[in-house]
Amino acid sequence: MSTDQKSMALSWVDRYRMLSSIIKLFIFALLVTALTGPFSWESPEGRQENFKNGIDIVLALDVSLSMYARDFDPNRLDAAKRVAMDFVTERPGDRIGLVVYAGEAYTSCPPTLDHQVLLDKIATTSGEYIDGGTAIGVGLGTAVNRLRAESEGGKVIILLTDGTNNSGEISPEKAAELAKAKGIRVYTIGMGTKGEALSPIPTAFGIQWQMAPVDIDEDILKKIAFKTKGSYFRATDQKSLVEIYEKIEKLEKAKFLDRVYKNEPPSDPSAFLNWAIVLCLILVFYSLLQFKYAGE
Repeated sequence: MSTDQKSMALSWVDRYRMLSSIIKLFIFALLVTALTGPFSWESPEGRQENFKNGIDIVLALDVSLSMYARDFDPNRLDAAKRVAMDFVTERPGDRIGLVVYAGEAYTSCPPTLDHQVLLDKIATTSGEYIDGGTAIGVGLGTAVNRLRAESEGGKVIILLTDGTNNSGEISPEKAAELAKAKGIRVYTIGMGTKGEALSPIPTAFGIQWQMAPVDIDEDILKKIAFKTKGSYFRATDQKSLVEIYEKIEKLEKAKFLDRVYKNEPPSDPSAFLNWAIVLCLILVFYSLLQFKYAGE
């Protein structure tokens, strides 16, 4: 081999050595990243079990006497309960609770993932053992208090009423301010036909059924929804009530981690390791070439 050829061979050897050193460092960096970074050896399907699509929801349901009006089948309350139960069934990943109100309010079921318990509560809900009147502010305020401030998903209240605020120690405006402060969206629903409906009217001789005007305070319901970045809906029949809940169901889709992780699922190290294997093969190839030229 001539002097120039030997010089060229040495030059190539130096290049191979430098390249192999770079590749070694790169492989080392990949291995460190793969082995020390947050990851899980579970399959992607396994990791999906740690996620649920869901939010915290409270249904605030008016159970005042007027909710027994017969402009819905068989009456407003039973129609509202039926649609609410369908809504709950369609959202298995949500924590959903129930607040009922008339002249006062109470929590029938706190937000829970045990939807069978909630469905049983909705099914047996009535206004039989609660003071008369319609305390929209108290109902909303009670629902606000049932939602956890630390919830990782969204917080939503669906408030349904067929009347006007005529009792209670807290105004609907004040309750809306409380909801806004806690980042709770409130969807309000005014339930009742336009015009008159066959309604139960308390008299000195007991409950009498008469045609009575449907009086819903839509202005205050719109203000509550606007203040909390929610929406107001008017349900005049069964079909429109179902459609309203369907709209809300589509609006409220949010991802949150159910148990362990706070943001995205942990990375899988296999991608890093695959690249490390490829680079190892490249290093072996160049090492063989280096050995070949070093031996000539």
